[in-house]
Amino acid sequence: MSNAMVQPTEPVTASGPASATPGRVSLNRVLTLAKKELYSYFYSPIAYVVMVIYLLFAGWFFFSRFFLFGELELRAFFEMSPMLIMFLAPAVTMRLLSEEVNTGSYEMLMTLPLTETQMLLGKLLAAVAFFTVLLGITLFYPITLSTLGRLDWGPVITGYIGLFFLGTAYLAIGLFSSALTRNQIVAFILGFALGFALYLSDKFLAFLPASLVAFFEYLGVEYHFQGFMRGILDSKDVIYFISLAVVAFFATRLVLERRK
Repeated sequence: MSNAMVQPTEPVTASGPASATPGRVSLNRVLTLAKKELYSYFYSPIAYVVMVIYLLFAGWFFFSRFFLFGELELRAFFEMSPMLIMFLAPAVTMRLLSEEVNTGSYEMLMTLPLTETQMLLGKLLAAVAFFTVLLGITLFYPITLSTLGRLDWGPVITGYIGLFFLGTAYLAIGLFSSALTRNQIVAFILGFALGFALYLSDKFLAFLPASLVAFFEYLGVEYHFQGFMRGILDSKDVIYFISLAVVAFFATRLVLERRK
């Protein structure tokens, strides 16, 4: 009998070798759904309408300051971006769940090997990816300025980081609004209303009791975005936007559980 040791073979399951862990499989499913949803954006005329409107307004705020005052900065663009994203986010997310529920495809989607959390995460990642593409296009503005003079890239980089976190939070709120109704228009209005409430949170501090000023100031998205505009990357502001997105995400999960 040979003394050669027999190496144990790796067990193979229906989904592949044992090295394909459940966590890895779950991530693959989330990314597959996200890719599908992202492709659907670019096959939809609504996405292009939203993209054109956003870029037109963003370009107006940039070029108006540049040509009228000759300023080599993006302050006007960053100042108006929270309001633009307030409209953009619900427009991007309004169909993600309301359309699924309205057409009955949500039940079919739930028959796939996906949990509701994975499904929501895939849809949110697709919306964030689409939004990131839009932000990437606007990089044309600082690149143009840098060719015409000396541009301070510090506030520009932190400003874009702030826009990414702000947009992600608003997209999560939009996803939550889309879960509340079957109607896409209603989902858009709800998403805009919630974003607008957060935008106005710190605008009427002078009329509030002193004991409530700090609370409502902290709730305001613009209060936390100001630091990014000034070139300050504060963990407090990053945590605020991440927390806002996480709360909205799990609120969406609770809405779907109640509906089920």
